[in-house]
Amino acid sequence: MLSFFLEYESECNNNHKNHLNLYRKSFILKNSFSSSSSSYYNYLNFRKIYRINNCGYNYNYNYYNNKCTFFRRWQTTSSPPSSPSSSSPSSSSSSPPSYNSVIDLTKIPAQDIRNFSIIAHVDHGKSTLADKLLELTGTISLHQSHQQVLDKLNVERERGITIKAQTCSMFYKYKGKEYLLNLIDTPGHVDFNYEVSRSLAACQGSILLVDASQGIQAQTAANFWLAFNQDLPILPVINKIDLESANTKSVISQIENSFGLDTTDICLISAKLGINIDKILPKVIEKIPHPNGDINKPLKAFLFDSWYDTYVGVVCLMAIVDGKLQKGDKIVSAYSELKYEVSDIGIMYPEQVPTGYLHAGQVGYAILSMKVAAEAHIGDTFYHYKCPVEPLPGFEPAKPMVFAGIFPVDANEFNKLDESIKKLTLNDASVSVQKETSMALGQGWRIGFLGTLHMDVFQQRLEEEYDASVIVTQPTVPYKIVYRDGKSKFVRNPSEFPDPDEMSYNVVELQEPMVMATIILPNDYMGVIMDLCGGKRGEQVDYNSLDEHRVMMRYTLPLSEIVTDFHDELKSRSSGYASFDYEDMGYKASDVVKMNLLINKKPVDALAAILHRSQVQIVGRDWAKRLSEVIPKQLYEVAIQTAIGGKVIARETISALRKNVTAKCYGGDVTRKMKLLEKQKEGKKKMKMIGNVELPQKAFYDFLSKGDPQSKKNKK
Repeated sequence: MLSFFLEYESECNNNHKNHLNLYRKSFILKNSFSSSSSSYYNYLNFRKIYRINNCGYNYNYNYYNNKCTFFRRWQTTSSPPSSPSSSSPSSSSSSPPSYNSVIDLTKIPAQDIRNFSIIAHVDHGKSTLADKLLELTGTISLHQSHQQVLDKLNVERERGITIKAQTCSMFYKYKGKEYLLNLIDTPGHVDFNYEVSRSLAACQGSILLVDASQGIQAQTAANFWLAFNQDLPILPVINKIDLESANTKSVISQIENSFGLDTTDICLISAKLGINIDKILPKVIEKIPHPNGDINKPLKAFLFDSWYDTYVGVVCLMAIVDGKLQKGDKIVSAYSELKYEVSDIGIMYPEQVPTGYLHAGQVGYAILSMKVAAEAHIGDTFYHYKCPVEPLPGFEPAKPMVFAGIFPVDANEFNKLDESIKKLTLNDASVSVQKETSMALGQGWRIGFLGTLHMDVFQQRLEEEYDASVIVTQPTVPYKIVYRDGKSKFVRNPSEFPDPDEMSYNVVELQEPMVMATIILPNDYMGVIMDLCGGKRGEQVDYNSLDEHRVMMRYTLPLSEIVTDFHDELKSRSSGYASFDYEDMGYKASDVVKMNLLINKKPVDALAAILHRSQVQIVGRDWAKRLSEVIPKQLYEVAIQTAIGGKVIARETISALRKNVTAKCYGGDVTRKMKLLEKQKEGKKKMKMIGNVELPQKAFYDFLSKGDPQSKKNKK
């Protein structure tokens, strides 16, 4: 017996603004869905009886109609179907998948498939639009809307950003023909540019979503050029036209002038209210070409994202470029040359629905025999065993660009934190982890991230999902050391930086990573932002006026200058109006040095840093002063110094705790007091020579949580 919960939602509203007054009913069918499909016809009759009162929007009707299509696909199967929206929305399932039926997609040719993505700046409504398209096609019900269905992680929903690429298949009838539409949701933040480019490689076109009140922003431009460079047709869509601050004419002008796109029949929508959503998919079908893969060619499958599932291992999202892939096939990774067997394959609808088969042009998931996410490389090509093919171009292994040390606040929690990091990295193959030991902080890890947002998200997930308390050291970038013999080495930790003697006779050049930054801002803030970029050792490359109110500036900047507080400073100085994006520009020779922080002439390895020589005076003074404020007083005087090699840059002194040894002397010979004071002085001197300053973990935490040590330099 199968209990299938059907919810009827009636839309009754005379207001054209779509403020819906929902009335819900429940109906349970306690019948078995067998090949005779008697209960399927009961379901059809139920839908006819409870037909929706359509007041201009028919999303509920589409949902139930689509579910009829869904059940119709199982009429010839022997096992009962499960509702595709019934599984857990979590990327790491809390229970095993409940689907035991196979949906037949063999009758949908590549000509009736459209693979497309939505690209936009952060908070321009990408996830809301995706929800509305799923709702329109009946893939999700009305009560599931406004839930960011494709944002699976809690941190994605909390921050309102997309971190992991996701896909969802939709069935849509247009001019009497049923189409399979695969929406590939891409990350929107600069840290995940490579993931965006690989996700776009699985598409044949993109929707460029622009906020009607904010216009083109930095990541709008960056994502546009990623799609443009892959020769994808781009459909401009302007969102949030319902806002009072919307200026659609200005935004249309920006799109025409900046990107050269045709805006004669541009879609003007409000994803939140559902205005004009039904005009988007017909344009997708008409203007985005179908995939041109050949089902008769050898298999060529493209992996564009993955995640770890507790029960089945790694789940891979794949686009089939050529050939076909089915359950039981043995396939090989072109990058690692490891062999896998396909244990399950299907589409996301929006959760996993097995099909047993995917052919050229289709997009879905595949469960292989991978046990760790590190084996799934974004952009990798897979082919049938003993049938090698030419890998798809553009693949690069994940390249961490920001490194930080992570240590437990309580040393006794090391093993627990170790397990937490291992579990978290199962879901994120782009994180590099290496154990390290600090004399000050004990055992910990040196972890590499794609960027500072990636690092913040990782730390947030550690704290929220695994209840971990951690100390995160100052982020650093990989520096390049060129030796006299022509060899080079990347330094990701200040402890690996060569000492002054080695620098003098063995090192030819030190290089630091550079980026090309794109900044879009109102004209009124140009001066302060140019000062900010100049203080960050930036060089202006380009300047363009988007309209009479906004400009776009491009700067080359050292990556080390933007991984700390650059984004916060940019938002602060522009009152939140400036947006920022960057791309890798390789390495450039630079005068960088290692600055040590010493306590009583002993270096603290966890607080060393690699800086440009022009920064060491201000940063050195700031560090010494800040550390002196968090170290508790000792029984003897404590000297805090910052130094480059043997040259001291700054010094702060913490005075000793004072005990009045002469308190018991009431008058009498003054030499008695002098003897007591001299004895105390000698004792403190001896204590200082043999004593070690104990730095409590709280002192490190307070010091590192006070923000970027370079921030004060840039404010002055």
